[in-house]
Amino acid sequence: MKPIASKNAVQEKPAKSQNILYNPTFRSIVFQVIAILALVLFFYTITSNALHNLAARGIATGFDFLSQEAGFGIGLSLIDYDETHSYGRTFFVGLLNTGLVAVLGIFFATILGFVIGIARLSSNWVVSRFAAVYIEIFRNTPLLLQIFFWYFAVLQALPSARDSMSLGEAIFLNVRGLYLPSPVFENGSGVVIGAFILGLVATGIINTWANNKQRLTGQQTPMFRIGFGLIIVLPVVVYFVMGMPITAQYPVLKGFNFKGGISIIPELAALTLALSIYTASFIAEIVRSGINAVNHGQTEAAMSLGLTRSRTLKLVVIPQAMRIIIPPLTSQYLNLTKNSSLAMAIGYPDLVSVFAGTTLNQVGQSIEIIAMTMAVYLTLSLVTSALMNLYNKKVALVER
Repeated sequence: MKPIASKNAVQEKPAKSQNILYNPTFRSIVFQVIAILALVLFFYTITSNALHNLAARGIATGFDFLSQEAGFGIGLSLIDYDETHSYGRTFFVGLLNTGLVAVLGIFFATILGFVIGIARLSSNWVVSRFAAVYIEIFRNTPLLLQIFFWYFAVLQALPSARDSMSLGEAIFLNVRGLYLPSPVFENGSGVVIGAFILGLVATGIINTWANNKQRLTGQQTPMFRIGFGLIIVLPVVVYFVMGMPITAQYPVLKGFNFKGGISIIPELAALTLALSIYTASFIAEIVRSGINAVNHGQTEAAMSLGLTRSRTLKLVVIPQAMRIIIPPLTSQYLNLTKNSSLAMAIGYPDLVSVFAGTTLNQVGQSIEIIAMTMAVYLTLSLVTSALMNLYNKKVALVER
């Protein structure tokens, strides 16, 4: 006999179809789709209106201007550039200059921030008070004011080129910048560079092996001596064997300025100093709080095993504190990159000054230029966040 379907079972199907509007998952998807469509419609409307208004005033739109000749010079360029190059070239010049100051600022701010943060916890009263005063002064002073201080009060007070402060006959410092010897690569220099890269790779591989060995057996490998031999001694030996193929070109005073060598313009120096010192004050507090968050019992246990304070900090405390330090540290890196746009105040040729400033004033296509500038800062922020998140996952605790 066939089973007789109950009345309740027959009524279940239409009940489900009627209640789909009350399904939380379905409702959330519908609301998100509506929000996205509304956002797209909003930007489409304002963009269409803006383009219509520009067309009515006879202002060109599009990206054809990128191929036009720029006609203005740029004080600092990491790639070949002169007045005959296009506006597209100015975009890349400004982009590279922004990337340069961001990388330098992150590098120096990280080192200085960690040093000041650890000094803040020092048992030495003078060291800890000095770190505290540093943090309070630079953290509570506006960044723009600090940029002005380093540029106008410090660097612009340096002597002229003829009265430069010098270190031997190689390094010169004056109001126009810092001048250093530049390397000259001749035949055979590629072998020396290859030896240096090989030393770096070999040191990384040996360091990974040494860490695994220490984890399994507890035996330590003298990585400092091995790294010094591979990264320093090996390239130096190859350098002399190849007949010293890398020489130096020294800056020489000609007329009112130095020629040759590597020059660091005062705008770059002032901006890097201000960004590094300002951001380091925040990083120092992040480091201090991260170290304080590590259970003090970890320090006592390490010292009971005979580890010194420095090795306890290096091997026990810092690795655990990094899991707490990295997320807010990422935010400071992003802030530093975005704060570099203040370079326009002292004339440093970054992306905002060169592209969103001079180029915009000449071509007048604000929508395209501002959109490209915003896209650059968004991309830099996303790349920085992605790299820091990868590192954060590497040092994070793995739950089992």
